[in-house]
Amino acid sequence: MRGIVFEDGKAELSNEVTLREIGPGEVRVKMVAAGVCHSDVSVLNGTIPYPTPLVMGHEGAGEVIEVGDGVTNVTAGDHVVMTTLASCGMCNHCNRGMPTHCPTSIGNMTTPFTVGDKPAYNFAALSVFADEVIIKSIQAIKIDKEIPLTSASLIGCGVITGVGTVFNQSNIEARHTAAVFGVGGIGLNVLQALRIRGARRIIAVDTLASKESLAMEFGATDFVNAADGGAVEAIKEIVKGPEGLWFSQDGVDFAYDCVGHPKVVADCVDATTWGGTTVVIGVPGGDAMLGDIPINKLNLVDRKITGCRYGSTKPQQDIPLIVDLYKQGRLKLDELVTATYPLEEFHTVVSDMHEGKLARGVLTFD
Repeated sequence: MRGIVFEDGKAELSNEVTLREIGPGEVRVKMVAAGVCHSDVSVLNGTIPYPTPLVMGHEGAGEVIEVGDGVTNVTAGDHVVMTTLASCGMCNHCNRGMPTHCPTSIGNMTTPFTVGDKPAYNFAALSVFADEVIIKSIQAIKIDKEIPLTSASLIGCGVITGVGTVFNQSNIEARHTAAVFGVGGIGLNVLQALRIRGARRIIAVDTLASKESLAMEFGATDFVNAADGGAVEAIKEIVKGPEGLWFSQDGVDFAYDCVGHPKVVADCVDATTWGGTTVVIGVPGGDAMLGDIPINKLNLVDRKITGCRYGSTKPQQDIPLIVDLYKQGRLKLDELVTATYPLEEFHTVVSDMHEGKLARGVLTFD
């Protein structure tokens, strides 16, 4: 079968990929659609180091074609969204509803594939850039067959990360204001989650002016072009606090880093008001530090910085919620799919991403 295989510093389509037999508690899925995410690009550029050969991809949807012994949540023929969260379902973290804290849900590298005569690793417990995958049953979330799988494919990473961060981490109320740094696949979903939660002012920030119309479509009330480096000042002009104070209260209640860069995190902190919260979602390189943020910007005015992995998601709860919101017309999925490409055009998708042409590009497996 086919797969996008990363080895020797490059990713290429291979027709020599094979998949092991299914085991107990597992599900075999025929891929129908897979989103191409910046985390996939981070594998290509070395930001996310991984052993090779590696079958890529971590955001997808498809049809169940086989289930292993003991699987009861899905059956052959079901349409599923797949989650990277291969949690155990039994530890203290899973039992208290925090599967993103499960120690088995990260770094669980296995070799279910063979490429030629070499064992090949899966990526993020999925590897959806292949014709078929085998995953743990807990990773397969059944959805209605009326949902287009090209749209549903984005739920498992970009959508659930952005929406989950707002729904599960932020306690947004109508009185709150927010700034979202980075109008990509995750940022757009942070924007629409803030809109759904009713935040009164939602400021989208990006270095590409072309992102403004998309940001406004997904829920932004304002757009700031950060290309000139003046984003923080522009945000504080939009959301003003009382005048004449020793420490300014200008700025937003929540700022979201959807980029993954220390300078962006520092700008987020600067853009928040007293008691404001910066939420770090983007994934930088492993050596990135926050050493340039003055401590007194935090402790004197009660600001906070918090990280959020995968939207603090509970997939079995949050994915059905997202699907319901989509069916009600309250959450956008179809509009996230800028273009679809056959699997053979993986490099075209990556190029279009770099040029800022896409909300999301989706690979199809016809």
